[in-house]
Amino acid sequence: MLQFLKQVFSKYKDIEQHIIYLVWAEFFLQMVNSSFFLLFNYHMAANGYEDYEIANTIAYRFLMVMLLGLPLGFLLKRVKIKPFFLVASLSVPIISLWVIYCVYLQWDWGVNAGMILWGVGFAFFQVGGLPFILSYAKKETHSEAISLFFLTWSAAIFIAGMFNYFLHNLNPTLFDEGRVLAIYSITGFLSFFMVLKIKVEEKPDNQSQFEWKSLIEDYDWKLIINATIPTLIIAIGAGFTIPVINLFFLNVHGVESDEFSVYGSLTYLMVACGIFFMPFVRRKFGYQTAITLFQSLAVLALFLLAVTEYFKEWEYAVYMAIFFYIIRQPLMNVAGPMTSELTMYYVGKKNQELISAMNSSIWSGSWLFSMTLFSYMRQQGLRYVTIFFITVFLYIIGVLWYRYLIILYEKKKKGGRDNK
Repeated sequence: MLQFLKQVFSKYKDIEQHIIYLVWAEFFLQMVNSSFFLLFNYHMAANGYEDYEIANTIAYRFLMVMLLGLPLGFLLKRVKIKPFFLVASLSVPIISLWVIYCVYLQWDWGVNAGMILWGVGFAFFQVGGLPFILSYAKKETHSEAISLFFLTWSAAIFIAGMFNYFLHNLNPTLFDEGRVLAIYSITGFLSFFMVLKIKVEEKPDNQSQFEWKSLIEDYDWKLIINATIPTLIIAIGAGFTIPVINLFFLNVHGVESDEFSVYGSLTYLMVACGIFFMPFVRRKFGYQTAITLFQSLAVLALFLLAVTEYFKEWEYAVYMAIFFYIIRQPLMNVAGPMTSELTMYYVGKKNQELISAMNSSIWSGSWLFSMTLFSYMRQQGLRYVTIFFITVFLYIIGVLWYRYLIILYEKKKKGGRDNK
């Protein structure tokens, strides 16, 4: 056992300090993001918003990110990335506080405008993060650095959920969802100080000037399209489920925010542990196990979670739903760093900024599309289980496409054309 842990931890200690500061900066922004994931829907519901209205509001968050993703990809290849991190680390906490206040006052225009700007600020960090790691971390620690970057979300949601449960039980009137969200938004400012500590000489491609001709010639579009297809399919599917999973538990099984926070925390503690070990799993068993197997089991768990709505009156249905939620999240999320690493390596170095930006646009655009459809479906009276089955179907296609992508990458690597 000690030897196994030694193997797992050996690479993490070699990660450079500037990457560690980047991970900390991401962690404090994820504290804001995770608290919104756990509590924002409840905050809106408590202030008189219906679930379809909440879905529409969430969709606004992804609107500008979808539009700005590709231009950001072209830009980040030619400029320094750190200034974008600085803007993100200041704007996200400020806008979060504004949105929380607007919900209290039911200023719909303020909430929607704030969510658009919130998404843009957060995208600055997400689009630049992976290219920065791949450019300024040692090649032999790429898997570990990427895993740490992804682990911040799981660690943040664990802490946010447990802290919310503690505060809610301490004084539920004083520490309602809005005030707890404000506490985390203020915590997000620590991200700015972590970014200031990043000291690395960036080397952007200053010689590369954008021209429409270069849009066609400078990138391997066949590789890029192939790599983005499974992301697109899974992102659309996830958009029908993940942003509203707490509404499913609230409206179907009567699970309140403090209780859901605990389940979310425990779930993402498992995710964090799983992500930490995934580089070892990938090196030991390959991408097929690290991605295909884990994602397939996650799809099965989501299917079983959804069907609990059919017998929600049964006293144990809620416990079954919680159980499948708790095992589904780790299974799907631990594969995330490995799918990102796979696609980055598959498309090659010159396409990495663009693929990172496209992935951000795809997730945002897909969730905008899915949330809009979700809102319409709920207004028409469709049950959550029917909508979640759409996610299951799309996930199956996405998982099969990732399996195909792994086969292509392994053939490419064996042929000596691995340009990671």
